[in-house]
Amino acid sequence: MTSHQKTQTMKPSTAAKKLGVYLEATPAEFQEGVVSRDELAALQTDPPEWLLELRRVGPHPRPVVAAKLGVSIAGLARGGVTEALTTEKIEALKEDLPDWLRKERATQAEVRKETVRIKEKNAARGDHAPGSRS
Repeated sequence: MTSHQKTQTMKPSTAAKKLGVYLEATPAEFQEGVVSRDELAALQTDPPEWLLELRRVGPHPRPVVAAKLGVSIAGLARGGVTEALTTEKIEALKEDLPDWLRKERATQAEVRKETVRIKEKNAARGDHAPGSRS
């Protein structure tokens, strides 16, 4: 008896998240089809020109915008940024550095410092993960 392994596929929205691109900016054939794991791997290792261009100039999805600005996704929302932004718009925000962005970057820096402090405290106690019991 041979077993037929079904090819695993994902929705275009899932594939776009894994590729770090804004789904609505991808080609129609990408948005309308399904993506197999092999196709996703091929897109990651040898990206076509449309994918390279999207990664370079955008528009970028919120997680990418947040990372490029050094803030959280919630910080973007607090700053009124709800749509995908191009690299050009992200660079303009970084240059203009509005008050909300300055505040959110400071908040994010504090969050990172606190995370490091907790991790060091747990390591000193011998804990390996938050909530773990030794």
